[in-house]
Amino acid sequence: MASQITLGYQQMLDEALAAIKTLSVDEARALFGREDVLFVDLRDPRELEREGRIPGAFHCPRGMLEFWIDPASPYAKPQFQEDKTFVFFCAAGWRSALSTYLAQRMGLDPVAHIDGGFSSWKKSGAPVEGGKSEKV
Repeated sequence: MASQITLGYQQMLDEALAAIKTLSVDEARALFGREDVLFVDLRDPRELEREGRIPGAFHCPRGMLEFWIDPASPYAKPQFQEDKTFVFFCAAGWRSALSTYLAQRMGLDPVAHIDGGFSSWKKSGAPVEGGKSEKV
């Protein structure tokens, strides 16, 4: 007998979005380049290679987030121990919304995410580096 999902992704997203700060691309762009702000890229390494990245963003694979945030973890990263505002993003904003909610529950503060993720950032003409050409 197959298991029955009792909590779907949309409900999880709705709960997260109701509890976190979501930045528009324009709001995120206003924070870009500030010394007291760290952009955190949660995408898979293949996505970064293919699509490019926000210059200066710290890459944290989504699967390592909890372990890199917690200073008690043997995998803790110093970037998450700094006194900064953290701006999370992924490709479209789903993973970053859930990650922001989790990080906030862990005590990371202040933390927000970019509405529409890297796709919206790139579409707006905001700074991007790297990535493969879309021409074949």
